[in-house]
Amino acid sequence: MGRLFGTDGVRGVANADLTAEMALGLSVAAAHVLAEAGTFEGHRPRAVVGRDPRASGEFLEAAVVAGLASAGVDVLRVGVLPTPAVAYLTGELGADLGVMLSASHNAMPDNGIKFFARGGHKLADELEDRIESVYEEHRTGAPWDRPTGAGVGRVRDYEEGSDRYVAHLLGVLPNRLDGLKVVLDEAHGAAAQVSPEAFRQAGAEVVTIGAEPDGLNINDGCGSTHLDKIKAAVVEHGADLGIAHDGDADRCLAVDDTGAEVDGDQILAVLALAMRERSVLRSDTVVATVMSNLGFKLAMEREGIRLVQTAVGDRYVLEEMKEHGFALGGEQSGHVIILDHATTGDGTLTGLLLAARVAQTGRRLAELAGVMERLPQVLINVPDVDRTRVGTSAELSAAVSDAERELGETGRVLLRPSGTEPLVRVMVEAADIEQARSVAGRLADAVKSALG
Repeated sequence: MGRLFGTDGVRGVANADLTAEMALGLSVAAAHVLAEAGTFEGHRPRAVVGRDPRASGEFLEAAVVAGLASAGVDVLRVGVLPTPAVAYLTGELGADLGVMLSASHNAMPDNGIKFFARGGHKLADELEDRIESVYEEHRTGAPWDRPTGAGVGRVRDYEEGSDRYVAHLLGVLPNRLDGLKVVLDEAHGAAAQVSPEAFRQAGAEVVTIGAEPDGLNINDGCGSTHLDKIKAAVVEHGADLGIAHDGDADRCLAVDDTGAEVDGDQILAVLALAMRERSVLRSDTVVATVMSNLGFKLAMEREGIRLVQTAVGDRYVLEEMKEHGFALGGEQSGHVIILDHATTGDGTLTGLLLAARVAQTGRRLAELAGVMERLPQVLINVPDVDRTRVGTSAELSAAVSDAERELGETGRVLLRPSGTEPLVRVMVEAADIEQARSVAGRLADAVKSALG
């Protein structure tokens, strides 16, 4: 069996790849592994379980709850809430684990299971591997000690979860949003209720789109992966800015008052300056991935803020932040982590802080985001090549060196092998888009020649 856990939990087409039986079995295994790891510390274990509004989440939630309760875990069922809300409540309520059912920005037929450890933290790879191992043992018939009688877990709905999460968000804000008009695109997803409520309580005038989930329309032509609707809505309503979430609201992208996109790099730049001004940007450092735009790096250098870059993936950003105590990190895609107030990316929190900066300064978002200039990026996927030789091919290394000399300090080259497919991604940034295209094309040819 191949590894079930990917970079963000277990995902697949619901009721085909990800079945009720798998959800139940993984939940039992997670309970056993975390208990053996000493997480439960001698008391009756408790779990927080939440989901996004996908139709398949209803039966998968039932399977997860059944699995946990059958393993002797008490369950607090929080219903439809964003992933960061489930992570927050796991920590705030002193639960031993959290479970979120969502496939994030994926289309409706998909779903996923994500586990959080005590404190609302993502599981380390070794714990995920152990959960898989125990799951496979049980699936193939290995017996396990099933509690009976009073030993089985009890299940109750925790209806206070939404209010508690909103109160947490409001408590983080450095200032109110009075006088701002904000358009929110909720992707018909998990934040359709809590995000507008938080913005309204913070003082903003709120216009919502994509906030009528029916179980089938999540991410359907809306949200952070489809910005056309929110761009039009911001202009139509004369709003100061727009915030677009994905299905589980662990990330956001923004739109300024002209309808122009403000991506994750620009959001990080705005928040980094705001946090430094409040003396909460520890070590004057921000963490981002190697895919961040070169314009972001140049802007941070100019502003005297140190940039630490990691491999692609918010988990690597988070690991770097936790290891060195940094306060802010994120990705161009809109995953932004404010570690003092969240254990994972939180799109609602990010959007609130971005709006708070607009309200506090009285400046337009376009002006604030202008602290960095996004350099043109050209990305080419080169298929059917031996991606394992990217770092060892002398021919390819020479081609990259030639490209870097041509681009100079105002350009950048990145070759990244796919983790799952026989392809290599060629990314080139340059101040001139035609130069970027030309260099990227030549590098793609070099990849085919050297690794084909």
